[in-house]
Amino acid sequence: MAGQTAFQPGGGAVPATLVELSVSCRNLHDMDTFSKSDPMCVFFIKEFGQQNYREIGRTEIIWNNLNPDFVKKFPVHYFFEERQHLKFQVYDVDSKSHDLSKHDFLGEMECTLGEIVSSGTFKKNLTGKDIRKGSIIAVNSEELSSCKEEITMQFSAKKLDKKDFFGKSDPFLVFYRCNEDGSFTVTHKTEVIKSNLNPTWRPFTVQVRALCNGDYDRSIKIECYDWDSDGGHDLIGIFQTNLRELTRGKGANNVYECINPKKQAKKSKYKNSGTVSLESCRVEVVHSFLDYIKGGTEMQCTIAVDFTASNGDPRQPTSLHYMSPYQPNQYAMALRAVGEIIQDYDSDKLFPALGFGARLPPDGRISHEFFLNGHPDNPYCEGIDGVMNAYHKALQTVQLYGPTNFAPVINHVARFAGAQRDGTQYFILLILTDGIITDMPQTREAIVNVSSIMSNKNYFLYERNHYFLGIHLATVNHNCWSRRSTV
Repeated sequence: MAGQTAFQPGGGAVPATLVELSVSCRNLHDMDTFSKSDPMCVFFIKEFGQQNYREIGRTEIIWNNLNPDFVKKFPVHYFFEERQHLKFQVYDVDSKSHDLSKHDFLGEMECTLGEIVSSGTFKKNLTGKDIRKGSIIAVNSEELSSCKEEITMQFSAKKLDKKDFFGKSDPFLVFYRCNEDGSFTVTHKTEVIKSNLNPTWRPFTVQVRALCNGDYDRSIKIECYDWDSDGGHDLIGIFQTNLRELTRGKGANNVYECINPKKQAKKSKYKNSGTVSLESCRVEVVHSFLDYIKGGTEMQCTIAVDFTASNGDPRQPTSLHYMSPYQPNQYAMALRAVGEIIQDYDSDKLFPALGFGARLPPDGRISHEFFLNGHPDNPYCEGIDGVMNAYHKALQTVQLYGPTNFAPVINHVARFAGAQRDGTQYFILLILTDGIITDMPQTREAIVNVSSIMSNKNYFLYERNHYFLGIHLATVNHNCWSRRSTV
């Protein structure tokens, strides 16, 4: 199963597995005057040996609903030999603020992960100051499979029941995974299509693991609702299928009668409340980073260093490029920290190293794309030590100037990467800068051009006519350096 360590004879391993937690609530307190509460659940874990809880994640907000079934799941590593303390807090969201104190508290529940996994569905009352009795939170757990597939589907419907008095229905679909105990957990909701009894919903993509935990024969329940603004959505009908049927694609076997149980029980001549049809279905394997590395993909990392005057005179201790005899500057620390990780995935250990924003000898011309090693044609440095030596040499031979233009180095690496289209190499551009960008429109255009070439998702390992380029910024200041991914 997912998360389990590989068997290694003669060794030891911590018994652990990956489980997914699904959360729902019932009978929440209504905190809004003119509508129902808009609940959101926040998940916390108390790490082993720690005194305080750490926030792990938040569910989506479900508007106008006192009995929410949250779609967002929480994957957690379950360690059998540890007592893992969890906390769930529920809030009525009142604004866009990330600060939880800005929202109305609806209650909390504390438990251990062991209590959850040992129960079919773990239920407990929400507690807290001024929280009324009867509000319940339910947490379901399931061990996750190692399935790496994702499925993209599109559905349409015909002749759905008209549920609104003054207009047509506003239909949407809700997909449920069948749990091991026979209960169902919501996994996806389509968009709402207003005033339409024959809707065609947009294609959507979900992980096969989320839909059926990799079991193609496990039941999938689909409910069709008529959306209401007050959260009291009206059920149009229900049907069930499984992934094996869905993967057969569009056809008579994937046209489903939408059955409303109450209508069926009351009317002897009741047939259905409309039909829902599968329009398309495609399953793809989503390769992980490790899959690419094991498949022979190599990383090609190009490093670009900011040599603009905004970094300060390198001869002065206040400069970000100041070479202290006692410790490396922040640029040098970032170079070595990232480079020592990347070089393990590069077989030849050769790194192109560029500089930008400096005046070059002998005539003082401004360059936004020069080679740190001073070579006119070859930007490669041997290992990270070679990059460090080239960086130190450049500081002694160029003059920091400006402006801070990113587009030239992005286009340089994009051209080089574009020439290698066999899919066996992943190109990385690491830009070290003090964070001041002066050619933002051109930089955006360069990034968009790179993105448009890589936008087609239908590629696999070694497929031709594609290349992979990741652009990362490392912002340097006097206190630290931090990374953020751009593409």
